[in-house]
Amino acid sequence: MGILSKADIAKLVKENDVRFIRLQFTDMFGLLKNVAITPSQLDKCLDDKCMIDGSSIEGFVRIEESDMYLRPDLDSFAILPWRPQQGKVARFICDIYTPDGAAFEGSPRRILARQLERAKKMGYTFNVGPELEFFLFRLDEAGNPTMETHDDAGYFDLGPTDMGENARREMVLALEQMGFEIEASHHEVAPGQHEIDFRFDDALVTADRVMTFKFAVKTIAQRHGLHATFMAKPIAGVNGSGMHTNMSLMKDGKNAFYDEKDGIGLSPVARSFVAGILSHMRGIAAVTNPTVNSYKRLVPGYEAPVYIAWSPANRSPLVRIPAARGKSTRIELRCPDPTCNPYLSFAIILAAGLDGIERGLTPPEPLDRNIFKMTAEERLSSGIQSLPGSLEEALACMKSDPLAREVLGDHVFERFIEAKEREWDEYRTRVTPWELESCLTKY
Repeated sequence: MGILSKADIAKLVKENDVRFIRLQFTDMFGLLKNVAITPSQLDKCLDDKCMIDGSSIEGFVRIEESDMYLRPDLDSFAILPWRPQQGKVARFICDIYTPDGAAFEGSPRRILARQLERAKKMGYTFNVGPELEFFLFRLDEAGNPTMETHDDAGYFDLGPTDMGENARREMVLALEQMGFEIEASHHEVAPGQHEIDFRFDDALVTADRVMTFKFAVKTIAQRHGLHATFMAKPIAGVNGSGMHTNMSLMKDGKNAFYDEKDGIGLSPVARSFVAGILSHMRGIAAVTNPTVNSYKRLVPGYEAPVYIAWSPANRSPLVRIPAARGKSTRIELRCPDPTCNPYLSFAIILAAGLDGIERGLTPPEPLDRNIFKMTAEERLSSGIQSLPGSLEEALACMKSDPLAREVLGDHVFERFIEAKEREWDEYRTRVTPWELESCLTKY
């Protein structure tokens, strides 16, 4: 961080014939927003004088407090490789500031930064590596998404069965041009489902990359006549899309989760971090899985985790410890899905883990059995709880866990709850095609 100066940016804009600059930021729901400027306004931008109407952004401020300023993160400057090569388009990722020069506490990026500052005071840096899955659907003649998947391929299939290869390859190459280190890309389990994995990094950098990743994937899919969706469960009866979140804490240049003397290579810090996540998981699920549709993925039978437990190898619990040890020791939280706001999700997961460390929590014994095959009585006797079964239940759990308000702050907490309760109520009162098919002629 802190590599590029204002002079560097001005030089890059001129040398690359950049004619359009997007100032991007993220709203409460994890949706990317932007204001565009031309190079004539670059000096104003770099002096943090570009203004937006905050009252128009979901979860920001009331109309009487509307003026807000965009402060670009200079190191986020990137040229969009899919735009014209003459008269190029670039972007900054921006922080949000109030007119008096204070960081806006309701900004998702700021909320994550606060938790990273907390971790830093404890001596830690927080690295995150997410695995985002998505579906590709065909477009109709008017350019609208259909529910027809681009192929009928399955896990690790290749062309010609995997008809998304060309689009996925272009996505990978574009992301690499924007500074991503892509580790793997492949077809996923469900028809039309794909995954592209990129290297872990500092949590704030990674959250920025998640937003860039979704923007790039959707844009390039459209160029191929496809619609990319990160919806958690677009198709009933097949696997949904997750965002498995791998994470580690570093301290004094070493992985704080590793202990070579431990039987499974985990330090007390790692175990307490796991315990913190497990203890708060029901209260933070509305953030990691924030939509009505999220909970249609979190059901038994489709590889998605449902039960709050952990294991050094078993993939059925919520938390898994991948096999790599030493500097690669990490914790994988398997429930988040890619509809989450990555800044809020990483912030609240980190806060739960740090709470476990601060309180010296100890997790239950790791579970090596397939939880999906256990009976309800066996799970009960083992003390295994379930994730919330709906957004309504998740919001109730969130309101009962003080950690959520502490991390999000009063401003975002209250607006998040209000918006999501409205979403649940809209869903609850809809008459669905399933109800009509089941009831219209029967009753």
